[in-house]
Amino acid sequence: MSLFGQTLINGILIGGIYALIAVGQTMIFGVMKIINFAQGEFLMLGLYITWMFAEAIGTNNPYLLIVPIATIMFLFGILVYRVVVHPVIGQGNTSYILLTVGLSYFLQNVAQMIWSANPVGINSPIKTSSIPLGVATIAVPRLIAFSIGIVFVVLVSAFLNKTDTGRAMRATSENMSVAKMLGIDTTKMFMIAFGLGTMFAAVAGVIISPIYYAYPRVGTVFATTIYACVVIGGLGNIKGAFVGAIIIGLIEAFTGSYISLNLAPTFVFLSLMIFMIFKPQGLFGGGGRTI
Repeated sequence: MSLFGQTLINGILIGGIYALIAVGQTMIFGVMKIINFAQGEFLMLGLYITWMFAEAIGTNNPYLLIVPIATIMFLFGILVYRVVVHPVIGQGNTSYILLTVGLSYFLQNVAQMIWSANPVGINSPIKTSSIPLGVATIAVPRLIAFSIGIVFVVLVSAFLNKTDTGRAMRATSENMSVAKMLGIDTTKMFMIAFGLGTMFAAVAGVIISPIYYAYPRVGTVFATTIYACVVIGGLGNIKGAFVGAIIIGLIEAFTGSYISLNLAPTFVFLSLMIFMIFKPQGLFGGGGRTI
């Protein structure tokens, strides 16, 4: 019973972390209809910038850096969109795939040139902290990361449903031609969506910094799992991204506890293959509305 309870808690907490990155990917796909293959590298940059700022100001509490890093990476995402992505808008899916894959490798190599390939990280006192909960214990860093992830998901949902800009982004995601006819600046909506997607991945990097090291290829560790979350939940659907992330977190946790930790990625992709064969639109996809 204790193993089951511990595994269940771990899976949910891991899924909550994945959800934050997956929602960022969903924002980009939901509005722009492209999959950003450099999403993991934005998380990697979030980890590195958190470490740099923490070293510069002499703190081992990365959560103090969430707002400034979120702001910086939102603006960085807008810059990337304007300089790199915007020129290929309308040139087909192949262009987007090649572009974002190339951007992924570019950011990895830039990171290696700047910071080297050696892992670096924050020596936070909460790294090994835990809370006893009956038959299980909750790792404090994972609980904090999960809680912050939930807050950001709720905030972006409120933004999309309660603000004029959010409603304009939803209109763009549902029918770009009609949105243009209504006077919505779809280019601006694309830019904001890409900025938010970048920001979400970077914030995920901040909140996992007490438990993960930063190194140039760390983004690839998360990226493939995040694609599974997004596809299982339904491309472009925020609720689906969240549910898909929890499912993937549980699959990883139970596979690691009851079978083998090394086989966790195999079972994640087996689940992805099953969904792509029997429910390719995902759990919440195919309904017409995205984000």
